[in-house]
Amino acid sequence: MTEKLHYIEFRHVYKTFDHPVLVDSNFYVDVGETLAIIGRSGVGKSVSLGHIMGFLKPDQGRVFVAYQDITDFDEAQLREIRKKVTMVFQSGALFDSLTVAENILFSLELRSDYDEKNKEDVVDGLLSLVDLLQFRDVYPADLSTGHKRAVAIARALAAQPECILYDEPTTMVDPIMSDTLIKLMLKLKYDLKLTGLVVTHDLDLMRKVADRVMFLYEGRAIYFGAVKDLEKSDHPHIREFLAMDRVELVPGQ
Repeated sequence: MTEKLHYIEFRHVYKTFDHPVLVDSNFYVDVGETLAIIGRSGVGKSVSLGHIMGFLKPDQGRVFVAYQDITDFDEAQLREIRKKVTMVFQSGALFDSLTVAENILFSLELRSDYDEKNKEDVVDGLLSLVDLLQFRDVYPADLSTGHKRAVAIARALAAQPECILYDEPTTMVDPIMSDTLIKLMLKLKYDLKLTGLVVTHDLDLMRKVADRVMFLYEGRAIYFGAVKDLEKSDHPHIREFLAMDRVELVPGQ
């Protein structure tokens, strides 16, 4: 019987810095799906993203990305993986000295399948996709946090990835911009069929975008399964987390 390969998979991954951050972490993401990783700060959510991008190596265990075991990949091999899997950082990580259009153009310069004639059209098309064409000549310093993240998503799409990793995409943005970003993520999921993995504290985002969710607690995955079944969990730390979210939703609290 042939072993099933998942698009992204952690197998018994351990990582320790000054304390254990990931402890026997096991999860997977299949092509076209979106996985949400949730939990309190410092439980290993962003460290998981770092392993998928190859910025970090596990102390033990194996990491599979784009169906390949990348655990022992060198930097040249990881660059090829990063053409397929890209990350939208919480900060946006835009170049402050470049306009919005120039930031996206920078990603296109790394590709060989565009000529100069149509690069501007591609930039405008990507900005139209994220509804930010009117900001093409604006510098990042003049953008809101939410708009910076939308530009970062457009820049990530310039590489024509198969998968996007989102690090806290709705943190520190207003409810209207949060809703805009969620709709954009859904558009990429259903229209472009992109695989996704999102680290978030935002349970509204999780419920709307994710197919599966992993709940991390002290480096361990104490839940991995369908979003709809998370509410049924009787684990005390998950119950407490969900209860705190409901308190925050009560008007006037």
